[in-house]
Amino acid sequence: MSNKYLSPKSIKFIAVTAVCFGLVFLNPKGFFNPVRMVFLEIAYPFQKTFYILGQNTDEFFSFFGSIGSMRTENEKLIRENNLLVSEVASLQEMKKENESLREQLNLVPRDKFDLEPSFVIGQDPQNLGSWLMIGKGSSDGIRAGMSVIVSEGILIGKIEEVYPDSSRVVLLTDSSSVINANDLETGARGLIKGTYGLGMVLDMVAQVDSLNEGDTIITSGLGGEVPKGLLIGKIQEIRMSADKLFQQAIVIPRVRYQKLDIVFVVKK
Repeated sequence: MSNKYLSPKSIKFIAVTAVCFGLVFLNPKGFFNPVRMVFLEIAYPFQKTFYILGQNTDEFFSFFGSIGSMRTENEKLIRENNLLVSEVASLQEMKKENESLREQLNLVPRDKFDLEPSFVIGQDPQNLGSWLMIGKGSSDGIRAGMSVIVSEGILIGKIEEVYPDSSRVVLLTDSSSVINANDLETGARGLIKGTYGLGMVLDMVAQVDSLNEGDTIITSGLGGEVPKGLLIGKIQEIRMSADKLFQQAIVIPRVRYQKLDIVFVVKK
């Protein structure tokens, strides 16, 4: 096969052609300038086409590269925007809490008590109104037995358990809660007891004492644990005890414990 395609004539033709092309492109002393110009004129359209294709190819890959860069920049901007939105929301929440705290501070009897304000950070998950958690603890001077109030001096419960940075408050509606109280209008005395998170009952009221629906019940101060004169609630219904020896009254709290955001611990 090699003899067929590489005959002496073929070899001579190839050699002569190579020499001619070499002389034209090397162009010693400019002798082949006319011939070279013809070749360049013929090759120019192809050269231009390949040049344009090369530029377009570079632009094509550059375009896709810019898309990737834009995507990365866009993701960065989205992250920064989300961070800003989160910071704005946090600032708005802090502003709302500060406004609420200032409003509550204007309503509590600060001239009578040494108060420690705190936000509510947790509540009874069963929603029975038995207890709540506040964000102040022993590091803030909180101790077990301290009274907890809200605006206008309304008692809601007492500190039961204290931790370094939080405390557990047993509400008046808890079955373990017992507070000395009296009727503001008539002076009748008794004990406020919780009824398993459902409400309160003024119990152990002597039959000779007077109770009326709508009367205001306040703390009596007996026992020394709870300050005197804190609001508890209003009488809704009056009845006799099961043994018929005392009067009882169903008392409705002045506030909804499930809606509390800010409370105040009476430290002194």
